[in-house]
Amino acid sequence: MPDITIGILGAGKLGSTLARLSMHAGFATLIASRRPVSQLKWVIDTLAPGAVTTTASELIAGADVIILAIPLSHYRDLDPDAFAGKTVLDATNYWVEVDGTVNEISTLTHSSSEVIQDWLPASKVAKAFNHMGYHDLEIEVDRKPTVPRAMAYATDHDEIRPVVEQVVSRFGFAPLDLGPLRFGLLLEPGSPLFGEAIPTDEFRDKLAAIYTSPFGQKVIAARGGQIQ
Repeated sequence: MPDITIGILGAGKLGSTLARLSMHAGFATLIASRRPVSQLKWVIDTLAPGAVTTTASELIAGADVIILAIPLSHYRDLDPDAFAGKTVLDATNYWVEVDGTVNEISTLTHSSSEVIQDWLPASKVAKAFNHMGYHDLEIEVDRKPTVPRAMAYATDHDEIRPVVEQVVSRFGFAPLDLGPLRFGLLLEPGSPLFGEAIPTDEFRDKLAAIYTSPFGQKVIAARGGQIQ
């Protein structure tokens, strides 16, 4: 599989951590945020040496795979035409502190990544890198290199699954395919899977029991049954 260029949109704690992992994995890495390049570059040169600080428009044009590490509520700022044809890994989560006290974006019947896919209809979106805290990402890669932690993902696009798994694996994790994008709901805040940095067998056990949890019961009540 030809090598790819990773673009990380968002340069906060998650974005800068993913940029370091991307550089360590040997990917050509672009990173951008709302801050001017002149203000961001010295930060990225320190936090993720080798990553190229650029503008958002240049990143979108130049990256093969774009990881969204922005506040979820900013998704409407993304230009669907510019993202056309791109593979997009959605690492966003709804956070009260930045997205508002009432979630008017996603529901238990329409996950946040499905909202992103709806907004970017000509892109191929996968839910990925959202269920593990940014502080755990590097720690777990370094601490357990022989037992990689499960990184679950979901997408409606079979053709991007090999690319998603390449990125996840080279970043240092064990990719775990949950199926269609709607199953990404099970990785969102409130789920017992959210925040987990555990081996694949443990992750599968928790996934198998998810509908016995309070979160799982809410999903069943909202959807009239388990996610199918």
